[in-house]
Amino acid sequence: MKILIVEDESINASRLKRLLEELEPNCEILAIIDTVVDTVAWLKSNPAPDLITLDIRLADGLSFSIFDEINISCPVIFTTAYDEYAIRAFKVNSIDYLMKPIDKGELEFALTKFKSLSKNEAESSVTNLTGILKELIHKPIYRLRFLVTYRDGYKSVDVSDIDFIYSEFKTSNLFLKSGTIISIPQTMEELEQELDPNIFFRANRQFFIRAESIKSIANYFNAKLKIQLKLDPEREVIISREKTPFFKQWMDR
Repeated sequence: MKILIVEDESINASRLKRLLEELEPNCEILAIIDTVVDTVAWLKSNPAPDLITLDIRLADGLSFSIFDEINISCPVIFTTAYDEYAIRAFKVNSIDYLMKPIDKGELEFALTKFKSLSKNEAESSVTNLTGILKELIHKPIYRLRFLVTYRDGYKSVDVSDIDFIYSEFKTSNLFLKSGTIISIPQTMEELEQELDPNIFFRANRQFFIRAESIKSIANYFNAKLKIQLKLDPEREVIISREKTPFFKQWMDR
């Protein structure tokens, strides 16, 4: 089995080479390459390997651009540091992907899967996974936590600890599930880009709310809605007539 390793981190490349040689003693590592440019050049000037292990992020860009430069007919096993949970659902469509640091058992499974596929199946699987990974690369990455000042230093506040967010006197405030209120420097417009819209709904100019923060929803005049919050029922959260259909759709899923 002739294998080309494309990996820009020397430690990962060395580990992968060692594991491949342990699992496939008769394999031949043709080269270890760390850039898109050099990979394209190598593939253009050498016979196709039996298998490529391909890191997604290389020293000079994303490895997907290799597929734009040259037709790769051999199977590919991707290696990636992307979120395991985001990509796990797509594993059935691939030759395989390996999360770094590479696990020997997962690599062995990937090699077994590779051997069991016909050439056409392998090419189709690589094409499917390439498209899926491209989508994941460009998928927005939403804020997970806020670093806020605390006494003489800082502390981290997880997004999951926030009940709702409100703006008052041009200052954005996190209202935590504990009842604590913390001011943050981000504007509401900036937060709209940073927060996951599946979790937070921009009710109006002053509020981001979560579904679980809502105590009640009532009809209001002029086709508006009035929201009562569980932890702060005295605050008035009005959803405009224009936003009402979007809010209902957001809640009804």
